[in-house]
Formats: sequence, structure tokens, C-alpha cells
Amino acid sequence: IDGKSYYDFLSAYSAVNQGHCHSKILVALIEQAQKLTLTSRAFHNDALGEYCKFVTGYFGFDRLLPMNTGVEAGETAIKLARRWGYDVKKIPEGKA
Repeated sequence: IDGKSYYDFLSAYSAVNQGHCHSKILVALIEQAQKLTLTSRAFHNDALGEYCKFVTGYFGFDRLLPMNTGVEAGETAIKLARRWGYDVKKIPEGKA
């Protein structure tokens, strides 16, 4: 802008981080939007199963839980740790 360069650090929601409309990003965005833009794991779509199979195979995982943000990942890690504490360590209910 006015001969100056700027970095765009305003990513907002991870699924809509297109910055300042670079032509390569726009082409990829339009191509993807013609297939599927954004969906919840709560609803079936034909891409989630293929994605899960690829990622688990690539990384050698048994399963995965796709998430949008680190906050969701952190919350899920806490829930899993608490569940493990209850099931494996036999921590009394409501104490983990």
C-alpha cells in the first residue's frame, strides 16, 4: 500500500485465512469451494473418511480427531487425560 510492504497476521478463523487475495490462493480457494467449503464433523461428507484414512496412514496413527484450533485440541487433551485418570488410575468421579 502506497509503496510499502505489509505482513498480514490477521488470520481470523483458520478456514478463512486468504489474506489479500493472492492469485494462487484465489485459484485454490475457488477450486476447493466448488467441492466443499467447510463442514462440521457432526455431519457426514464424502471427504472426511478419505482424509482420515490418508492422515492415519501417513502418520501411523490408529485414529484422529480433526479440529480447527489449538484451543479445541487443548480442551480435548484435558478431557482425555481426565477420562484416563478415571478409567486407569481409578480417580474418584469429579476429582480429576
